[in-house]
Amino acid sequence: MDVSRRQFLSLGPAGALGGSALGFDLAAATRVKQRLRIEGATLGHSLCPYCAVGCSLVTYTRKNADGRTELLQIEGDPDSPVNEGTLCPKGATSLQLAVSRRRVAQPLYRAPGAAGWQRVSWEFALDRLARNIKSARDATFVTQDADGNVVNRCEGIAFAGGAAFSSEEGYLATKLMRGLGLVHLEQQARV
Repeated sequence: MDVSRRQFLSLGPAGALGGSALGFDLAAATRVKQRLRIEGATLGHSLCPYCAVGCSLVTYTRKNADGRTELLQIEGDPDSPVNEGTLCPKGATSLQLAVSRRRVAQPLYRAPGAAGWQRVSWEFALDRLARNIKSARDATFVTQDADGNVVNRCEGIAFAGGAAFSSEEGYLATKLMRGLGLVHLEQQARV
């Protein structure tokens, strides 16, 4: 049999060597129909929440039978000039922010001297936080410095803003903390 090089390459390795001779029966594989997990999903766009770089994300969601939206997949957006579809290790795991079984969905409180945490309401947690801020501010508020100058500052509380803050959230947080008299502020907001 006279086979040209071009004909040999067009047959492919399995065809040229005889797929069945190697134990490959491809007939069963061609009958398998796989359904993609994101098939029929709604495509959305978002930003990675971890740092101030602002990498773009592509999200895939689907409505369940009960009407709830299910998050199926999060990937880097290949059309983004910032990350060109790539994500750092933290960004690549951003799906776990929403679907992890270990995610804490409500406030937990550990009373002084207690060994474990207990679930509490948001009202309890916010009230407790407000009371602690007020008592710390009252205990450490300085109205005048050593030279008698009016300073009206709180030296017992510090604030650290997150890099996931938008510029507006950072501005609001800074204004709120300055209103309380805080001097020690650290902010990594986008600017």
